[in-house]
Amino acid sequence: MRVFVTGGTGHAGSYIIPELIAAGHEVTGLARSDTAAAAVSALGAKVRRGDLEDLDGLKEAAADSDGVIHVAHRQDLLASGGIDAVAAAELPIMLAYGEALAGTGKPLVAAGSIGSPGNLGRSAIEEDPALPSGDEDKGTLRVRNVVETAVVGLAERGVRSSVVRIANIAHSTTDRAGFLVQLIALAKEKGFVGYPGDGANLWNAVHIRDAASLFRLALEKGPAGKCWHAIGDGGIPFREIAEAIGSRLGLPAMSVPADVLMVPGYFGFLANIVTQNYPASNLITRRTLGWEPAQPSLLADLDNGHYFSAS
Repeated sequence: MRVFVTGGTGHAGSYIIPELIAAGHEVTGLARSDTAAAAVSALGAKVRRGDLEDLDGLKEAAADSDGVIHVAHRQDLLASGGIDAVAAAELPIMLAYGEALAGTGKPLVAAGSIGSPGNLGRSAIEEDPALPSGDEDKGTLRVRNVVETAVVGLAERGVRSSVVRIANIAHSTTDRAGFLVQLIALAKEKGFVGYPGDGANLWNAVHIRDAASLFRLALEKGPAGKCWHAIGDGGIPFREIAEAIGSRLGLPAMSVPADVLMVPGYFGFLANIVTQNYPASNLITRRTLGWEPAQPSLLADLDNGHYFSAS
């Protein structure tokens, strides 16, 4: 297939492009700068110059392709408008793809968040819909759920659309800005590795190389209107993650009392996220697409030491 990929130079995209090429696909990556163009080319893909603000250009690129994988976002909007602005900019992009691909049956695979179904009191499954978001959700990841809902909805317009919900922690040897990196930086700054309350809240994780293979499988054979769970570890107690980081840094792992002052005092802007419980299943994804995570687990990746090489 001729596949158009956005976000090809990011953490996920830099694994997705080689995954597609190794499977025999011809890839074109979007690049907004000379640096990005060189990076896309180095991965073995053709380069299409442009950016996410050029909706007509995105429609043209989608129409010229046999399928689209979208993992880019307007990171430049985070500083001024936060996640709300990023989501507001992403929605028209998905609708533009919908216009270009309507009635073709071509695949569109977009990145989503494993937290989109919310805290269900059980493991989230692929069939759980993204929660609608309201005014009370401003500034949280939930505002992006409108994007996931729009992508799934394109199935009704003849697009083989699907969403890959990526785990809270996407880890690899090339992770430079993810959640683990932030936790490690906090621990160094504070002198201990904090976890909220008793740290029993469950988090999930995936190696980004495994996630890349799931994007490929969804593109190749995923049915329309579905969500897939890019999850290797379905539920790790937050305390165990903190203890693994602490053992590598030589710092104690300690409870941060779960109240409105202490958690933000340690975790800052991560406070709303770290207290959540995110158990999730990948069973439907594995059974339907034949996906099997094969890379190191989160705790094994922490044991490998590469996250601490600069320590």
